[in-house]
Parts: sequence; structure tokens; C-alpha cells
Amino acid sequence: MESVPNLEPLPRRDSDPSNEDVRLFTSGIVVDEGDFRALRIAVVTETYPPEINGVSITIARFIDGLRARGHEVQVIRPRQQKAECSSEQEVLLRGLPIPRYPHLKMGLPAKNALLRRWGSRRPDVVHIVTEGPLGWSALQAATKLRLPVTSDFRTNFHAYSAHYGIAWLKRPIFAYLRRFHNRTLCTMVPTAELAAELTQMGFKHLRVVSRGVDTQLFHPQRRDEHLRRRWGADAQAPVALYVGRIASEKNLATLVQAYDAMRLVRPDLILVIVGDGPQRDELEKRLPSAIFAGIQRDVELARHYASADLFLFPSITETFGNVTLEAMASGLAVVAYDYAAAAQVINDEHNGMLARYNDADSFVASGVSVMREWPCARALGAEARRTAETLGWDQLVRDLEGVLHLVADTALPVASQFVVPAAELSPAKRLPLTDETTSPPPTTTPTRPRPALAILAGGAQSRAAMIEPPVGHS
Repeated sequence: MESVPNLEPLPRRDSDPSNEDVRLFTSGIVVDEGDFRALRIAVVTETYPPEINGVSITIARFIDGLRARGHEVQVIRPRQQKAECSSEQEVLLRGLPIPRYPHLKMGLPAKNALLRRWGSRRPDVVHIVTEGPLGWSALQAATKLRLPVTSDFRTNFHAYSAHYGIAWLKRPIFAYLRRFHNRTLCTMVPTAELAAELTQMGFKHLRVVSRGVDTQLFHPQRRDEHLRRRWGADAQAPVALYVGRIASEKNLATLVQAYDAMRLVRPDLILVIVGDGPQRDELEKRLPSAIFAGIQRDVELARHYASADLFLFPSITETFGNVTLEAMASGLAVVAYDYAAAAQVINDEHNGMLARYNDADSFVASGVSVMREWPCARALGAEARRTAETLGWDQLVRDLEGVLHLVADTALPVASQFVVPAAELSPAKRLPLTDETTSPPPTTTPTRPRPALAILAGGAQSRAAMIEPPVGHS
């Protein structure tokens, strides 16, 4: 038998469950998997391979896993290239280029097309990955057809708004996101911490489905001494690595501060930056001694990870941060803020270093501490690798499968399995959410995409090492 969530009896629609607590499912409780049936699942997303970013990679992993377990999964997404054709497994709809990133597309409203498709061949459950115009029309169509709907919360769009000159949209964006997700039977989030914060701000029916890492691709054995020599690093020189978008929301000013302070302890420290983005030119001027490796993919990305010694990740706008797991799987000592993925998997000074959330001095001090105790960095990296080996995708796919089965088999709201009070979270770990009054979501979409809609069309946890993603692909 394999393990899937064992759920308490579901509440009646007319029940009044408390909104004071975070209500989540647990995994790892054994249930007879023979009771499960193959599902027909419609997945609606505005980012998907061949786009390469955190959302597309994660959802593709889940979809591959669900198909391998016998489920019929149909992906509905914008057409990314003119030569692409629809198939039974991938339905391609109209899209528009995202402002500043014309090679990427945002979906357009397609309610009528979805009504026709789902009306003639009903899915058992609709899963919406992104909250843009296509996602909104999918929610409308599924609601009209009385189809069960689940959703993902993958990007702190409301936090991003301040970094892209649209801070005035923070309140309506957050209200729209809350209204959007509360209309689904279950919203999946990657950490209990984020679930607690969102519940405090009025989100309902939250379920933690975490993320994994490919420990075969990201492996210490991919370390490449030739690549290190290209960087100017001999066997003794420490190499610090950053992987991600080079953009303001990644808090790269703190990266600069940490690097400058760490070089005072180890002048031979080399900094390698993998990725691209709108602040690259500015950062190259600020860090003339750093190695800017640009966009890296797949095995080359894994070689860059494994050839470094230390991973610096100063971002404070993540919902998870896939790069943290990739660095740990590659055997690197990680310095990160104590939230999102790092808070979930790092034990401070055991398998990494945790800084107080959004405290630049604490982050810098953590980096300096590693430099002063450099022999300990290898021990941190070895423990990080051991941790990553426990974070494979198989169990996470079963977690998602359990939620989809529950929702497909009932029209009732998702029940709770245990409670994580929001008050248990340290204020230092709190994400930058706001508790604003709700406002109705947009009912029409302009012919020319607005900045906020471009953000909502994007994904989360960008692998900026691979592409220069649009706003919202973080």
C-alpha cells in the first residue's frame, strides 16, 4: 500500500467552520490506494514548458507524475509559438506577448471555448495554476458547469507590485487573488508558513503541497574543476553562487553587501551569478570582479551549482524558492533568510545558515560566519545533500493526487486535518502580506495587457538562470 491523505469527514455546506485557524491536510497516513480511480484532470496554466521557470518546471513535474500514475491530464495554456499545434494532451489558446518580454505569452479570456470543451467532455476536476485572464475565465467556466476546482498560490504578486512601479495596485491585486482562490474548493500552497499568513488575510481551504528536487540532476558529482578554473578558482578558493533573476524584487543589494563583507575575511572569494534580468547591467557595474554566467539550463545549470561551494539567496519575495533545494542537492552550504523553503528544510548551522527574515545585517553576518569557519562549509553542504535526498517528487505527487481525488469525489469544501495557528509564526518570518478589504475581480480584460494582468499571467519561483522571465515569474 502507498500512503495518501486520510481525511476527516467533510463538513456540510451549511456548517460554519472557524476561520481563526489555518486548516491543512497532512500526508503520510496510510489509506488503501485501491479505492482510488483514474481521474480526468484539466490543468489551466499561463506558463508551461518550453518556458523554463519555477512554475512551469514544478507543474510539469506534477503532471508527469500524475500521468505515470494512470491519470488523464489535459493542459490548457496559451500558444507560445505559431508553429505549435493543439493535441488531446495540450490545448493551445490565444495569447498576447507580456510587456517587456515579447517571447512569453499571457493567456486571453477563453470562457466560451472552455464551456464548449468541458461541456462535451467533462473533466473530473479543474486545477488552475495561474490567476491571469485565462485562469479567471477557467474559473468562471468551471463554476458555470459545476465542476470541482482547485488552485495554486505560487507568487507574491502583491509584494512584487512595489518593485515594478505599480505599488498603487497592491490592494486590488491582493483582493483579486483572495477572491479568486476563495471561489475554489482548495488552494494549494508550498509551506505551512505561507498558509498561516494567507489564512490570517482571509484565504480559505488551504492545503500544503510542498515541492521536491531532482537529486539525480542536481548532484555534487557534477562538480567540474575545469569550470572552476575558468572562473579563476583554484582548489582552495571559495566560490559563492547566486542563481535567479537579476531584478529588484530579488533583494540583490543585500547580496552585494554580503559579498563585500565576506571578501574582507577571504579576499580570494569568487562570486558567480547565474541568470539574467533588467538589473544585470547595473549589477555588473557594482560587482566588476563577479563572474556573470548568464542563462544556464539543465545539466549546465547543475554543473554551475556543483562547482560552487556556497549559495547566497537574499530574496524576500518567494513563496517557496526552488533554487534553495537545488543548491542543497548539489552539496552547497546555503545562506538564506528564515522563511519559505529555507525555513522548511534548513536547520541553522547544521545543514545551512538562516538569517532573520528581511534583516540584511543578519544575512551578511551569516555569510561572514561561513567565511571565518570555512572548513565547516563542506560539512554544511554534506548535510544539505542528505536533507535533499529526502525531498523527492514521488510522495509530493501522491499528496497532490490525494487532494484532487478528494475534490473530484465531493462538491463540499475541503476539510481540515490539523491546525497550525498563525500566532505560532515568528513576526520575523511573516511574509509581506496586507489585510485589505475584498473587491470584485475584473469581469473584462482590455485588449492591451495591463501591468497587473501581466503579473497575474506569470508563474512563481522563477528559474532566472534559464530565461529572462517576465514580471511575476519569480
